[in-house]
Amino acid sequence: MIEVANLTKRYGAKTAVDGLTFTVRPGTVTGFLGPNGAGKSTTMRMLVGLDTPTSGTAKVNGKVYAEHRAPLREIGVLLEARAVHPGRSARDHLLAIGATHGITAQRVDEVLELVGLTEVARRRVGNFSLGMGQRLGIAVALLGDPHTVMLDEPVNGLDPDGIKWIRTLLKGLAAEGRTVFISSHLMSEMALTAEHLIVVGRGRLIADVSVADLIASATRGVHVLSPRSTDLVRLLNGDGVKISSVGGGVLDVVGLSTEDIALRALAAGIPIYELTPQRASLEEAYMELTEESVEYHGGTTTTSFGKAA
Repeated sequence: MIEVANLTKRYGAKTAVDGLTFTVRPGTVTGFLGPNGAGKSTTMRMLVGLDTPTSGTAKVNGKVYAEHRAPLREIGVLLEARAVHPGRSARDHLLAIGATHGITAQRVDEVLELVGLTEVARRRVGNFSLGMGQRLGIAVALLGDPHTVMLDEPVNGLDPDGIKWIRTLLKGLAAEGRTVFISSHLMSEMALTAEHLIVVGRGRLIADVSVADLIASATRGVHVLSPRSTDLVRLLNGDGVKISSVGGGVLDVVGLSTEDIALRALAAGIPIYELTPQRASLEEAYMELTEESVEYHGGTTTTSFGKAA
């Protein structure tokens, strides 16, 4: 379990994390989301003792990182996959790390097999592709068979097969009762992998919510098909209701649920051929939620080689 309580980190006049409080529970994959500069990396670094909080606490399995006698067995971490001596082989890299915790060569070989690096285990890491380096970083995180796994951008550099593999792996770890905490900017992948979300912006908690509930909160309206669409518009119009005509008897209705529309149409004897809620994607729901927390906005002018197109 990960427990963050009133966590604050300041660098001079800059507040990177501001009174953050949340809990990541075992048995589920929890996503950690937020715009660039939201404080995600700083929070993760404080969880594993790489940064010291200005105030508040960041605990893993009931203790701050420095209190764990064998931290690799408590929390497996991927923050920077390329932080490896390029002259070492993948196997030697894992053996060196494992030696600090009494981890056997057998376990090293098991983890290499798990991440798909057995065939290149004796190859120098400096010759690894980005995806192979990412798999090695994940191997390091899993080396101690930890109760908690925390990965920053775990699919970075992986091909489609690798992305599917890490998704299955993370869900499997959660199913075993482990705590799984992942940070990513890929909303499409987070929608397929995570069940719960911690969303931060400008160092503060914005949402602590299930993926399903966040998407449901951003429902775009109801798609309605009726041969009497004109009559239906008159029936449904009212305060807070917005209706747009798509053509061919199709209406998009915002402000009423499918149940409301169905019951009103039934009472008025207006037939309905289609009634479909139009739900937002996780990306749309996330963008709506964090709109006021984005620090860096890109321009909207289309340019070509520095000149306006």
